[in-house]
Amino acid sequence: RIIKTVVKTFKYFFGVRFEVKGLENFEMEGPAIIVSNHQSILDMMGLMEVLPDDCVQVGKKELMYAGTVGLIIYLGGVIFINRKSTTSAKMVMAEVAKTMAADKVKVWVYPEGTRNCTGDLLPFKKGAFHLAVQAQVPVIPVVYSSFTSFYNPKKNLFTSGKIKVEVLPAIETKGLTSGDVSDLTDRCFRTMRETLFRLSGCPTSCTGALHCPGTLEPS
Repeated sequence: RIIKTVVKTFKYFFGVRFEVKGLENFEMEGPAIIVSNHQSILDMMGLMEVLPDDCVQVGKKELMYAGTVGLIIYLGGVIFINRKSTTSAKMVMAEVAKTMAADKVKVWVYPEGTRNCTGDLLPFKKGAFHLAVQAQVPVIPVVYSSFTSFYNPKKNLFTSGKIKVEVLPAIETKGLTSGDVSDLTDRCFRTMRETLFRLSGCPTSCTGALHCPGTLEPS
């Protein structure tokens, strides 16, 4: 909570504003898997705007060595996974499932697996959805609008701007089996992609918000 309070103040220095909808979808008892798109370090500020108190994150082990950011997320209780070791990752996720059930916590995962600031979504990895089905807990999608109208590291573009964040209704997994994971992943991907384009002012037929006029006008 201390880290959350401190990081939320960063938005004033960066000139970033957040418009949040759907927080009531976090108001559910018991564990859940939260999945969201992941564009840049700016996500950290957006995360703190909506992060439930009973929630831990899953991140790649390399982030432990990312200076101040690594220290912050370590102190925040992030569960680190070695993506280079499939066996290690599976063991960690199995432990996460046990912890989630025992401590009644929600787990936040970035299913794209890496940062992606193209204005679209990368294909989802299935680990989070296997975990949700294994634990028989709901999946709660969270979508950040595209940052591309005011943030583009390749073009050294960074101005102030508004980010829309929407927490979507939970997707139940009770009764699903491992054979349903692919369908669950696809359903979540489609829902989140449509929401991403809507929040970014881009039609659903758009193949990348980089080419959309968008609603995220720099301010």
